[in-house]
Amino acid sequence: MGRADPEEGQLPAPVKPPDGGWGWVVLFGCFVITGFSYAFPKAVSVYFKELMKDFHVGYSDTAWISSIMLAMLYGTGPVCSIMVNQFGCRPVMLIGGLLASAGMILASFTNNIIELYLTAGVLTGLGMALNFQPSLIMLGTYFDKRRPLANGLAAAGSPVFLSSLSPLGQVLLEKFGWRGGFLIMGGLLLNCCTCGAVMRPLDMGMKRKMGKAQDKYEAKEMLPIGGKTEEGISTTDGTKKAKKAKKKPKKGKKLLDFSIFSNRGFIIYTISKFILVLGLFVPPILLVNYAKDIGVPDTEAAFLLSIIGFIDIFARPACGMVAGLKWVRPHVAYLFSFSMLFNGLTDICSARASNYTGLVIFCVFFGISYGMVGALQFEVLMAIVGSQKFSSAIGLVLLIEAFAVLIGPPSAGRLVDALKNYEVIFYLAGSEVVLSSIFLATATYCCLNRGKKDEPSAENPSAGGGSDTEEAESDVQEADEHSSDNHQPAHSTDNATVAASEEANHVTEEQSGEGGGCPEGDREVLARDGCKADQTVERDRF
Repeated sequence: MGRADPEEGQLPAPVKPPDGGWGWVVLFGCFVITGFSYAFPKAVSVYFKELMKDFHVGYSDTAWISSIMLAMLYGTGPVCSIMVNQFGCRPVMLIGGLLASAGMILASFTNNIIELYLTAGVLTGLGMALNFQPSLIMLGTYFDKRRPLANGLAAAGSPVFLSSLSPLGQVLLEKFGWRGGFLIMGGLLLNCCTCGAVMRPLDMGMKRKMGKAQDKYEAKEMLPIGGKTEEGISTTDGTKKAKKAKKKPKKGKKLLDFSIFSNRGFIIYTISKFILVLGLFVPPILLVNYAKDIGVPDTEAAFLLSIIGFIDIFARPACGMVAGLKWVRPHVAYLFSFSMLFNGLTDICSARASNYTGLVIFCVFFGISYGMVGALQFEVLMAIVGSQKFSSAIGLVLLIEAFAVLIGPPSAGRLVDALKNYEVIFYLAGSEVVLSSIFLATATYCCLNRGKKDEPSAENPSAGGGSDTEEAESDVQEADEHSSDNHQPAHSTDNATVAASEEANHVTEEQSGEGGGCPEGDREVLARDGCKADQTVERDRF
């Protein structure tokens, strides 16, 4: 996931993911970035009451801070894709970490709510967006066989950080006020720069080392035989020019690859994800107010979200392990569909919960299903489009999800104000999630599986979610074949030269009286051996 090679003007061929090694460090960085990206907009809500007092605004005004952060996280997806394709993941993440930190630090010096929108909302939200998307791209670069487990572990950062940042924010608020809390939180966001620094590109160094070793081997093979240094050098230069001529059509990665819309699997995934987001976030947003309306004390009502977060921590890695099983991974889209169905039915069945025990049971099952959805959503997308097009795909998907985020929860809030009935909202949200599940499973079976049976078995893996390992292995095979083609002329020329030398000596002994000439019959023998008569005379004189 690096920038185009400046020496040759093209992207390096994909390298086989190591599925470990430095990839575990990349996974930890992705864990931290995911935690900050999803938990920070929610954790900052602990400062809202103090902001309302200082700036004399209402709750809806302060709530826009979190909404702007989430809108920037989702809506700037295409911008992140363009920057990653142009500059690479590591530089973008370093800039994003600085922006996120600078936003919170500047927010601690603001004097009105509009300045907070621009600093804590826009600037910090943009910085987190520039960290979140590249971290997922790097995770897909380093993992292939263990990618479902890696995605599950990285997704667990969201509930872990949510359960940590909220209490920390409360402590900072009590000791230093909201300005001091914002300043310290801005310092914590500098850890995003550290996570960006460990996102080492996988392929650039390996390709350069392989190219130098291959050129050195070719020169070593061709120079000694025949003593023709100039001929060996010219052949090596010709080989380099031939490689560059073959690679010349590849002029670097597109800034934003819209060709993924020709992938039916991507279209199906995008539509189902849009429907899913309309109802997925509604229950946890309204849960606390719903509990208070049925008579649950404030402390116990707030504890319900902690139950969801605690279950979510274990559900995501566990679901990632299940998705990585050999007999499950080819059908990961159906597992994702099942997780959405599980979540939707949980919302519908709990709509009539009228006591605290019923809400606790709802939180347990919602935490399991919500964790499954969170662990599988990006794994399914990687499987559909492949790692090479994932940077463009995730940017476009997040942009489409941004519209659903702006439509779903606000519409649910308006319905609650109009109907004064949470039961209808839970039924509606659950029905939307169930609809997305049915659409994904049905469309995948009818449009994709049946289409594969009708099409030839030989297809391009990168166009339809093939394994990244297979892509890398095919590129390695092409490199080996190309290398063998370059070496073959040198060996055949060497054999022909040796054979010509032996024939020349034999002819010289028998035809010494003819001035070292070569009879017609002997010339025919030399021609069959791949050498001309004048080449034999040159070799004999040398």
